[in-house]
Order: sequence, then structure tokens, then C-alpha cells
Amino acid sequence: MRLPASTVTRSLPRAVQAFLATEASSTLLLLAATVVAIVWANSPFAASYEALWHTPLAVRIGVLELELDLRHWINDGLMALFFFVIGMEVSRESTLGEMRNRRMVAVPLLAALGGLALPAVLYLVINAGGPGAIGWGIPIATDTAFVLGMLALVGPRCPDPLRVFLLTLAVVDDVGAIGVVAIVYTNEISVSALVAAVVLFVLVLVVRWIGIRWAPLFTALAVVIWVLTVESGLHPTVVGLALGALVRVHVPPDARVLRVGELAQAFTRNPTPERGHAARRELQAAVPPNERLQLRLHPWTSYAVIPLFALANAGIPLGADTLARAATSPVTHGVVAGLVVGKFAGVALGSWVGLRSGLGSLPGQLVWGQLLGGAALAGIGFTVSLFITELAFAEQALRTEAKVGILAGSLLAAIIGRVVFWLAWNRGAVCAPPGEDTSAEQLPDTLAEPVSEHDHALGPENATVTLVEYADYECPSCGTMHPVLHALRARYGSQLRFVFRHYPIDSLHPNARRAALAAEEAGAQGRFWQMHEQLFTHQRELDADGLAAHAEQVGLPADVITNRHVRRHMDRVDADIASGRASGVRGTPTFFINGQRYKGGNNTVELTAAIESALAEPKE
Repeated sequence: MRLPASTVTRSLPRAVQAFLATEASSTLLLLAATVVAIVWANSPFAASYEALWHTPLAVRIGVLELELDLRHWINDGLMALFFFVIGMEVSRESTLGEMRNRRMVAVPLLAALGGLALPAVLYLVINAGGPGAIGWGIPIATDTAFVLGMLALVGPRCPDPLRVFLLTLAVVDDVGAIGVVAIVYTNEISVSALVAAVVLFVLVLVVRWIGIRWAPLFTALAVVIWVLTVESGLHPTVVGLALGALVRVHVPPDARVLRVGELAQAFTRNPTPERGHAARRELQAAVPPNERLQLRLHPWTSYAVIPLFALANAGIPLGADTLARAATSPVTHGVVAGLVVGKFAGVALGSWVGLRSGLGSLPGQLVWGQLLGGAALAGIGFTVSLFITELAFAEQALRTEAKVGILAGSLLAAIIGRVVFWLAWNRGAVCAPPGEDTSAEQLPDTLAEPVSEHDHALGPENATVTLVEYADYECPSCGTMHPVLHALRARYGSQLRFVFRHYPIDSLHPNARRAALAAEEAGAQGRFWQMHEQLFTHQRELDADGLAAHAEQVGLPADVITNRHVRRHMDRVDADIASGRASGVRGTPTFFINGQRYKGGNNTVELTAAIESALAEPKE
């Protein structure tokens, strides 16, 4: 998983910054490093390639010494930093992102599991009983950098939901691959070093729990844990992933965000160094540590660590003898079959099971042609596959055969993915659970479910105009329209009846469904509209603590919206969503005026004009 270059590249020329700001840029650097490594390893200077990466490098502090060759410093050290970033992504996605919602993560989770299992099975079938059988972990991983690069080549046509699906799949895939490394590819264990590393890791948990947030302390502990893990024999990338997952992530509270704005305004009025320092310090404190570190580290892992890893590990001698052995090697065949056939079939089958069973759904209106193209691209397993190859095989011949398979399999997967996109980009049914409305091309113009006594409504039943809104409490556009609706109700009085229906978009707003349930629980006690106002007034405070505070503000016990009974309103919220889908709602806010879809802009002028037009229509 990659992000565009951050502010660490500000000192570079603008042309270089523009290059680094694209999704394809890190992929091109990775590809360039791979080509350089292969050319170097097959040139008259091939001996210097291996000599460089076997150069010993030692770090000594007093009597303590850690000596590794250059390749191991990259594979064990820099790759631990890469997986530290992956761990932070896991933490963020499971706290605020796609992986927080069970239905949104179910399909990519099953797809990832299929993409982990089937390649390993195919490899073992081909290599059963042979010396290469231990390499079954090589074809299980997806290289997210190359996949994003291929999606970038598709261009603007590539829908965001496909990227969301593949990125969520990649997070699960990376965690699975590291689990395999920890369990399968760890040989001798030094118990004393491992116990010391575990004790220090527990100390990190304790320090985090009591609220100490001094970065130098965590950095020092992380370095010592890494050294102990290297000495223990367990691969240190496991530590990188675990420590990354501990980095805090949260939505900054409104009070802190407003404080940043106040300090920035004060600096604008009187730009003194003291005010600039205060504004910068408060701004830094407002950004969660997880996102702050990702912003700083992503460019280094994307544009330095991964290309350097490829340069150190992709240098494969491709002489006639090597290619001849690879052509008949079960290791090469197993890797190619796993990446090309196993990944494609595993991801496609896992997705199908998740959708057909009703366990989950996908964001947006993906068609099977797009999903299958993404499944084929998931077979690009370059970086982590090379990484596992170095761990799996001690014999150089087996490593070379596996690397030839990785290059061939990844190239074939990329070509097949592009062909699938070319032939079937907009073909196939929409990927959706059974019974879900997928008629996005011809959306109905009429409200499918008429307003009834069960709706949340303000205004008389005999009002001339009934305005129905489908909205999401966490949606910024809905929050913008909230005061507009207040003004319209005040302007038209008894002539206007306002009806609110829930339409939480889980794939974008992780707290929206929880907020809808809280509103319904308040409604069960006669305080729906009070809670409705609280939620829209404090859109940035919709986590569990925020909702508890809102409950108290409207005169309810704090725990009333956090106990298990709140789930009794799930059917009510789902009914609103179903009526919205049947009415052609695909985003929020969506309005219906007297049962007809409002197609104007979400602003006071156009919505007022539509209401005036409805008022002017003759009564039947």
C-alpha cells in the first residue's frame, strides 16, 4: 500500500515532485530497480553485484556488537520499517477505515483468504515430496505497489471502489504473509533473546496504556526490541508489523481543531515567532500519531526501501543454463501456477462466496469484469515473494528458480489483468449480494416507500409540500444542508412537511450507522429530533464516547446508546436503506419533493425554487 510523496520531497525540483506525486511513480522506481538488478547480475560486472550485498556492516556500542551483511540489513532492517508502516495501515483501517465495518471487510477478507490458500495448495501439489516444498509461501503475497501502478495505467476509468477493494485485500494479505513468515520460516530460536523482546514489548503496551507519548522513548524501545528479535532468530518484520499496529489513531476532537484555527488566525493578524511556534505545535498535536508517521514514512518506504530491496534481491543470473533448469523446475512451475492461477481463482472464489452468502457487500457498483481484472492483478507477487524466497531456501539454485518463477508469474498476471480490463471492463453483472438493487444506470424518479406514520416527520400531514431527505449523520454535505433545511422549515411553516430517513454509507463513514442507531434509541424515548440536532451539530464526535456525551445532552443516560439493546433498531435503519436503494438513492443527501426525486443542486437557491414550484402546482 502506497501514498503519494509528502512534504519531505519539498526540496526537490517541481518536475520531480510532480513525478513522485503519482500512484505509478513508486511502481516505476521499483521496476527500474528490478531492471538494474537483473542487468547488473547478467553483465560482465556480475561478481561485483553479489560482492556488494555480502559486504559486512557492524554496529558496536561498547562490548555489544551486531554484524550483518548489507543484504540482511536491508531485508531484516529496512523491511521491518516497511512492515511497521503496514502495521500502521492495519491499525488505521481497522479503527477508522474500511476494515471497521464488518460487511465492507467481509468480501475482501474472504477474497484475501482464498488468495492466500489456493496458491499455496497449487504450489504444494506440484512440489509435494520434493526439496522445494517448503517454498509454498512464495506465491501467496500480492505486491500492492505494482497493483496500484497497473490501476494507475487504467486511468480515470478505474473506479475508486476497485481500489478500495484491492487495498483492503492487500492489508489482509500482508498480515497473512507476515504470519506465515513468523510461523513457517523461523528456524532456530534463542529463548532468552525472545523472552527479553516479549518483556520489552509488554513494557511498550504498559507505557502506551498509562498515556506516556514521548516519541524518543518508543523509538529506543523499538530499536532494542528489533535487535533482540534479530538475535532470537524470529524474523524482525514481525516486530515491525506489531509495533506499527500499536501507533495511536483517532479522529481529532472539534475543540482541538478549532484551537488550531484560532492560533492560525492569531498568527495571521500578528505573525510573531512565538505565535507561529504555538500554531505549529497545536497543529502537530491535532494530527493523530498514526497519520503523522505515515505521512513521514510512506515516501521513504515507497521510494527508497522497496526499490533498494528489489535492487538487492532481484539480481537473477538469466543465462541459458539457468533458464533451462527453470523451465523444467517444479519450483518455478509452482510459483507461476500459484501467482497466475491460484491468486486469480482464490480471489474470485472468495469474493463470490462472500457475496452469494450475504456475509458482505462491496462499495460502489463494481461489475464482475472489473473485479476479475483486479483478481488477476493480485497475482503480481513481487516484493514479498522475493522476501519469502530468501527465507525459504538456503540453496542458491532453488532461490534462482523461484525468482525466475516470480518474475514470469508476476509479468503474466499483469498482462492477464490488463487483457481482462480491456475485454470486460464494463461487462458482467454488478457484484452485489442476492436481492440487492443494482440498477444504477436507470435510477427511478419516484419515492418507492410512501411517507407513513412510522417516518420521522416535522410538520402537518396535510402540508402542501412533503420534503423527504435520505442522509448520513457523518456526511459533510448533509451537515452543510442541515442549516439550509432549518431555514426552509422556518420560511414555509405549515406549508412544508420534512421527513428524515437514514442512509448511512458505511464504506465512507465508519460511525454513521452507530449514529443512526443512537438516534433511533433516542427516538424510542421521545427524543429523536433532539438527538438529530446533536448529531448534525457535532458531526466530528460520533464515536462511542461522543455519542454517550450526546445522549446526556438530550437527557438520556450515557450508556443508553452503547448497550446491546441499541441493535434492536437495526431493522429500522436497514428498512430506510432498502427504501432508499429502491428509490435510486446512491449518495447523500438525496431529496424527494412530493414523492419525486429532486435533481437540482444542494443549495438554498435551487432547493427553494423546487419547493416554490411544488407549491404552485394545482392540487389534484
